[in-house]
Amino acid sequence: MKSREHKVTTYNPREGIYMVKSPIRISGTGNNVYTLRINNKSCSCGKWQTYTLPCSHVLAVCRENGLRIDTYVPEIYSRQTYRRTYQANFYPVLSENFWRDVLLI
Repeated sequence: MKSREHKVTTYNPREGIYMVKSPIRISGTGNNVYTLRINNKSCSCGKWQTYTLPCSHVLAVCRENGLRIDTYVPEIYSRQTYRRTYQANFYPVLSENFWRDVLLI
C-alpha cells in the first residue's frame, strides 16, 4: 500500500538508478527523496541492505517499470526453499530421558 503513493523518477535506466519520493503525510512527515540502485540492490533508506528484503521504494520502482519483485527477493525466502525445508518428517523426542546433556561454556 505504501509503495503506491511513492513517485518514481528515473535517473539512469541503463544503470538502474531511480529517485523515489515519498508523499507528505498529514502528520507533516514524508516528502523524503531516496536514491535506489536496483542493480546493486541498495536504497538510501537502508532497509533493503539491512533486511535483505525489498523496501517500499523497490516495490514502487518495480510497479512503475513492470519488473517482477521476486527477482529482488533472496532465494532463501522463496516457496521452493520453504517447501524443501519442511518436506522431511520431524519426530519429537518423547521424554526428557532421551535428551542429551549440553555443556554450557
